[in-house]
Amino acid sequence: MTNPLFYAKIILFGEYGMIEDSQGLVVPYSFYKGTLKFSDLSSDFELNSNRHLQKYSEFLTALDLSDDFKLDIESFKNDISNGLFFDSNIPQGYGVGSSGALVAAIFEKYSVSKLNPENISKDNLKKLKAVFGEMESYFHGKSSGMDPLICYMNLPILIENKENLDRVNIPEGEEGKGAIFLIDSGMTGETGPMIQIFFEKMKTEGFRKTLKEEFIRYNNACIESFLKKDMNPFFRNLKKLSHWAYEHFRPMIPESIFNIWKKGLDSNAYYLKLCGSGGGGYILGFTKDYAKAERMLDGFQKEVIYRF
Repeated sequence: MTNPLFYAKIILFGEYGMIEDSQGLVVPYSFYKGTLKFSDLSSDFELNSNRHLQKYSEFLTALDLSDDFKLDIESFKNDISNGLFFDSNIPQGYGVGSSGALVAAIFEKYSVSKLNPENISKDNLKKLKAVFGEMESYFHGKSSGMDPLICYMNLPILIENKENLDRVNIPEGEEGKGAIFLIDSGMTGETGPMIQIFFEKMKTEGFRKTLKEEFIRYNNACIESFLKKDMNPFFRNLKKLSHWAYEHFRPMIPESIFNIWKKGLDSNAYYLKLCGSGGGGYILGFTKDYAKAERMLDGFQKEVIYRF
């Protein structure tokens, strides 16, 4: 029997803000995916993946998960010794959830009490997010659990605040002129150091104040208008959000992206924002006229993820 595929995820809104109780909107992205497989480990990729799983299984052995979410670690270790690896094309360090997909795949296969993502209660969603946070902390030092949750549920999730989250419907995409797209910064980013920079910034009162009074307000307004497909207020708040990030998230914006970020703000042809923690990987772009934005961003690798 083949194991299920787990897709990458994209944080459309809420990067960093979710740490401080902003809303978040996270969607699965099926272009990238991963699944657990067995092989004779003849390739370097398979062998390295198997070795990583061995190390990870030791970490999971020491985790004290509640009875409802226990893992069959013995089966996991046994499968690892029989050539288990994670076959994935999800790029690492790109902000699209490579570790989240792995955590989701392991939980799905080795959880003792099987859950059905279709009918998990809101309360269990919250508990599952906490469990995934513990499981993913191996990769980032600290994890909200959101990435694995999105990968596991394979549904868009609206994070209302730190306590509440729920499934949500994204407006149907259509073949219009507008688009949400990814730009490849050409370098990988590491989540840990970026989050450290954020917490350093949070020590200053001025930054805390502007994050709460401006960033979170623009972020939440973007989510609200996007879900209603109300594009004029959406782009109005998006410009403010992009400008705020340009001013305050400078260390998280890859150098290769600085100029085009500013170019978008100055021309109003498109607006950019971080995709995940930044520092490298993908950057998110939003435009009312993708053909125009594409011409202005010539030389950068782009992938459209949603049309409107």
